[in-house]
Amino acid sequence: MAQLKVFRILSATALFANVLSTGAAAAEDMVRGQEIYEQTCVACHGADGRGTLPGVPDFTSKNSPMAKDDALLLLHITDGFQTPGSMMAMPPKGGNSDLTEEDIKFVIQYIREKYGA
Repeated sequence: MAQLKVFRILSATALFANVLSTGAAAAEDMVRGQEIYEQTCVACHGADGRGTLPGVPDFTSKNSPMAKDDALLLLHITDGFQTPGSMMAMPPKGGNSDLTEEDIKFVIQYIREKYGA
């Protein structure tokens, strides 16, 4: 019986440690997404996510590009995209050729969290 109790305590401790490390990793991912957004995206999309130029989508809107699934957003950001009706297109990787697929995923996660999209 005592061995079972010890096993349960050790299992719970391991589970709790995993949750903590997962939470820390998620927080680091959000920080990385924010850094990239502020360095690459903010000039056109704005600090408030509403867009600073005519035709740039408003991330806070129900009809924003963020209503799309992550795979399509990843494709649009990676390859560049022109929103219908916009006079200019977003360049591939927002003009930052150094961005990796992982970086772009961090940005998508950050935008979803930040602007509730």
